[in-house]
Amino acid sequence: MAVATSGVADSGGPRPHQRRERGEGPGGDEPPDPERGAPPMPAAASRRGPASSLTSQISFADQAGTSPPAEEEPRPRWWLELVSIASLYGLYTAVRGLKSDNLASADATGRELLRLENLWHLNPEHTLNDLLAQVTALAVPACYFYATLHYILTPAVLVWIYRRRPGHYRVARSTILLATILGLVGFWLLPTTPPRLLDGSGYHDTMAEVSSWGWWGGDASAPRGMGGLTNQYAAMPSLHCGWALWCGYLLARHARGRVVRVLGACYPVLTTLVVMATANHYLLDAVAGFVDVLVAVAIVLLVRRAWRRRSRLTPEDERRTPGGPLDRAPLPDGTRPSARPAPEPASGAAPG
Repeated sequence: MAVATSGVADSGGPRPHQRRERGEGPGGDEPPDPERGAPPMPAAASRRGPASSLTSQISFADQAGTSPPAEEEPRPRWWLELVSIASLYGLYTAVRGLKSDNLASADATGRELLRLENLWHLNPEHTLNDLLAQVTALAVPACYFYATLHYILTPAVLVWIYRRRPGHYRVARSTILLATILGLVGFWLLPTTPPRLLDGSGYHDTMAEVSSWGWWGGDASAPRGMGGLTNQYAAMPSLHCGWALWCGYLLARHARGRVVRVLGACYPVLTTLVVMATANHYLLDAVAGFVDVLVAVAIVLLVRRAWRRRSRLTPEDERRTPGGPLDRAPLPDGTRPSARPAPEPASGAAPG
């Protein structure tokens, strides 16, 4: 090191291309020279590249709470969810089981639906029902599909969303519950005779014809001897199709496997074909079931957005809301009136 120093002194100054080592000189760690560009990145960062560095910064920001992802939304307590959903399902079963005494009105609604479908040339029920009645190998799995799948897949998807996608669970749960409530209102206000029970319509009661292959009797999908517990005139809207749309969207949107996503996208279509082929629903029943779910999710999202916006208001935001202090017209002296009159100073208090 002494030789190098004497060499520099003999040459009359530092060499033109000599680089000062880190920590040498009176300044220690020198700040980077703008003309020389940014200092080199550490070896680990250079191996990761700029994209990894940006990802690390974003993850630090998420940990600091600046932009929490939706998946980190806490799950509600499972036992409260179970009690609430079980209670609503009990209400659903009780209300759905209430039969309308005015069967003539239910028949009239069914015939009006058929008339509208024929008028609009949207009546595939006859063709599908005739095909299913002639091919038992298709009729039996279709009846099992109708009688079982919506009772199995719907709660299974709800549990899966709760465990794997907790950030989307509340919207999904609220949507299916509200859609079911709206469907119950439709059953109560608009009892409808399904095609298989409509006299003179030419439909086959497929469920009754293949009942020897399953546990159901002649009363839709109810077990034998328990037909009195179900309401066969609860056809408008079709909650089979509404629930299928809910399940299919969640699977197609949030499942990781491509096969599961494709099956989810096909599930509402298959359900619609099955309920028409078995003559349990009209096409317009299926459309009403889809509209029911879309209306429910729209209401849930609007209420959720309004609730979040309200909960995020700061005191300054509340002052700026319509009618707040900052929204009032200014006084002649340029100030704005306060929301409430300022308290008068106590007697004998020093001014200021």
